[in-house]
This record gives sequence, structure tokens and C-alpha cells, in this order.
Amino acid sequence: MSSLEMLALLEVAHGRRGRLTSVERPASPVVDRIRAADRGLAAFGHRSLLLIALLAVWEAAPRLGLIDSVFLPPFSEVIAAGWQLAQTGELYDDVSASLLRALSGFLIAVALIVPLGLAVGWYARLGNLVNQFIEICRNTAPLALLPVFILLLGIGELSKITMVIYSCAWPLLLNTVASVKQVDPLLIKSARTMGATPQQLFRKVILPAALPTIFVGIRLASASAMLVLVASEMVGAKAGLGYLIINSQYSFLIPEMYFGILSITVIGVAFNAILEALERRFMRWKAPVTA
Repeated sequence: MSSLEMLALLEVAHGRRGRLTSVERPASPVVDRIRAADRGLAAFGHRSLLLIALLAVWEAAPRLGLIDSVFLPPFSEVIAAGWQLAQTGELYDDVSASLLRALSGFLIAVALIVPLGLAVGWYARLGNLVNQFIEICRNTAPLALLPVFILLLGIGELSKITMVIYSCAWPLLLNTVASVKQVDPLLIKSARTMGATPQQLFRKVILPAALPTIFVGIRLASASAMLVLVASEMVGAKAGLGYLIINSQYSFLIPEMYFGILSITVIGVAFNAILEALERRFMRWKAPVTA
């Protein structure tokens, strides 16, 4: 074999080795992150197509004269009005006031109502004792009690936070009670057969099995908190997103009014995303096991 033929064979073998090496070589962490980010952006784009289309219609319809721009200004004008509110500091004051009230009432409700719901669901006698009271209270609309809270607690922060606690209590309580009652009896029987103490049974069986439904109640309560808070801020408040909306309406500042509504929506979506992340973290045991 000539030297030229040997050189050609070596080049072919080297090329094959290089190709195999490039195929078998694992991707670097940076490349994996870039690919994951690309997949995330693509998925976000697919999920947001309807939202983008709605915003485009909102922008185009007033400018084309399909809707009176006085009552529905273009989306870009609403964002510009929000930017002006941010520059003056008014937006920060309103958002911080609403968040403080909503988070305070929501966290107090979770801390008080979830343990109560676990107790009501676990102890049948306690459930029978308070069941009628729960049915009466949960069928009384929180907004219908707004004048009562104002008369009893005034128009300050206490009445607003109490309204949030009241509105959060019933979805939290009902879902927590249902979560305990829906635990598979076979799990409880098996744990008792294996000698689990009541404390171990509650901590290792009842609570993990009830967590998914409890988180459903928590997410429903967060939505109720913002809804009731905004309504209460429209009466006797000097700051907050509800005050921003109603004051803009009275002053005929329509873009500012729409921006206040959008701000509530954005806060609600962000709050729900945070709760979903917490749910995934606390219930990692639900993730499918991959080989």
C-alpha cells in the first residue's frame, strides 16, 4: 500500500472518530441552559398567542374607529399613563398599600384557617358542631358585609384586612376540610396496622395526602383576597389600586383607570405563579420518577 493510500485511510478514520466523538460528547451545562431557555420561550410564546392577539385588537380597534377611544383608549396610551403614574410615585404608593393589606389578611387567614380546617375534618364531633355555622357564613357574601365591617371597625386598615380574612376563610376552610375527609381510608388503616401513632399518622399520611386540595383552597383564597380588597378600597380609602380605579373614574382619567385594572390582573397572575411554585416545591413527591 502506498503512502498516499495510507494517508487517505488515516484521514477517513480520523474523520469518523471525530464525528463519533462529537455525537457522543455530552453537551455542556451552558448549552443545556440555552436549550432549556429556548424551549421555555417557545412554550411561552405558544401559550401567549391569544393574549397577544387580544392586546393587538385592543390597540387597533380604538385607532381604527371601531370603538370610541374616549371610553376605551389604545393599549399603548394605557401603558403610557401607567408610566406617568410610576414616575410621580403614585403607582408605588397604591400598589404597596394594596399588597400590604392583601398579604396581611391572606397570611393571617392561612395561619388560622388551615389548622382549623384540619381539625374540623379530622374530628367528626367538632365538624358536626360547627357545620351549620360554616354553612351560614360561607353563604353570606363578603361584600354584603362591607358596611357592617366599616360600622364596627371604621374605615381604616383594620376593616379592610378583616374583610380580606373573612373572604379568604371560606375557600380555605372548605377545601381543607374536604382534603382531610377524602384521604384514602386504606392509607390510614395501613398506617395504623404498622403501629403509627396519631401524631405520625397525621404528619406522614393525612397532611401529605391533603396538601393538593389545601393548595387549591389557598389559590382560591388569594383570588378572593384581591377581589374583596379592591372593592373595600373603593370606599373610604386614600391609597390602593381600588382607590386608583374609582378616583380615576370620577376624574374621567380613563387610561389611568384601565391601568389600575391591569395592575390588579398582573398582581393576581404573579401571586398565582408564586403559589404554584410553592405547591411544586412542597409536593415534589408527586413528580413522576424517570429511569
